Amino acid sequence: MASPHIANSVWCDRINTMELPLSVLGNELLMEALDSVMSGKRVTIELGVRLHNHAPLPGLAALAKLIKSSRYGDHVFFNENLHVNTTNICTLACRFCAFRRGSRNEEAYALSAEEFVSRIEPFAESIDEVHAVGGLHPEWTASDYAQLFRLTKDRFPHISIKSLTAVEIKHIASRSGLSTFETLRKLNQAGLDSLPGGGAEILVDSIRDRICRGKESSSDYLRIHGEAHELGMPTNCTMLFGTIESVENRITHLDLLRRQQDATRGFQCFVPYPFLPDKTRLPEANLATAEEIIRVISISRILLDNIPHIKAYRMNIGDHLATIAINSGADDIDGTVGHEEIMREAGSNTRADYRGDDLARLVSSSGLTPVLRNSDYSLLTEYYQSEAIKVRHLPIAG
Repeated sequence: MASPHIANSVWCDRINTMELPLSVLGNELLMEALDSVMSGKRVTIELGVRLHNHAPLPGLAALAKLIKSSRYGDHVFFNENLHVNTTNICTLACRFCAFRRGSRNEEAYALSAEEFVSRIEPFAESIDEVHAVGGLHPEWTASDYAQLFRLTKDRFPHISIKSLTAVEIKHIASRSGLSTFETLRKLNQAGLDSLPGGGAEILVDSIRDRICRGKESSSDYLRIHGEAHELGMPTNCTMLFGTIESVENRITHLDLLRRQQDATRGFQCFVPYPFLPDKTRLPEANLATAEEIIRVISISRILLDNIPHIKAYRMNIGDHLATIAINSGADDIDGTVGHEEIMREAGSNTRADYRGDDLARLVSSSGLTPVLRNSDYSLLTEYYQSEAIKVRHLPIAG
């Protein structure tokens, strides 16, 4: 399928001037994918499945790195952010989730607006984004979240608020007697700047019915993100893989995301992450190997021609795999995090207390250039020996 905006992309033209890796040149399947990219055509679902199943991993990673380099050179992005989980009380009980607690559980909690702000206070001088998601609280409405966002913006006007997954928006709208669009508009006016991409899981409803019954449908997820885009709110998008989905399901998921991006142009980053099995109720999961994780990240960069950034989410995949992923198509490693519960409960033991210098060192150790970004990638600061030496603006559409 031809994609006009791809054919006119500067990064696509740039590939024609770059030296092609021998591992790509020597493989017919990879050259078929590269020819599609260089001619401005979209890599098809069928070709995506064949790449996933048959492409040699070194060549696949090299092709993804080539595409990434055509966009951003050797730059890899991160930000100084803080994760705050608003509540672990949830009306759902998704089979893959280890974070959720019932309201009567002794470990259940729900932060007040003041408690939420107090979590941010110690980090306020060093971060420019707070990332806040949580369970589906049975009582909170749009007014409760609006109060929380207003208080946060009043105290920390420089901090961008990235909060609420699509299923949270749907739940809050239902509790508030509002449409999801009206809910998003109200919360945006209260200070919500962008949405994270969590909750996409696999955008195939037959799979969702087995792993997260009761969550929003695939079409709901895409519609709610599209509504946020219409309001000028950028969002991320995600994919949880390594549960019970097939390769075809994964590629279908990627295709649905790029089709939504064609329509509303608001996805700024795709975050693929593997299922972590600890403390969950999904024993039939086909867990992703390290090789498979890199394969999925690489394929994501090749297929998602219209989504600017691919994240190697180190809180999920760990520092070691993240350093491989940023040489295999990913251009972002998230941020300093400060505190994180959802991945930790699921089994992650990756450090959450990194500073900017620690992340810069991780990127540099991979032979790449660390770049500090703000929440929407509009301001970039290149790192060198712990000193910011250059600031420039990123062409988002590139």
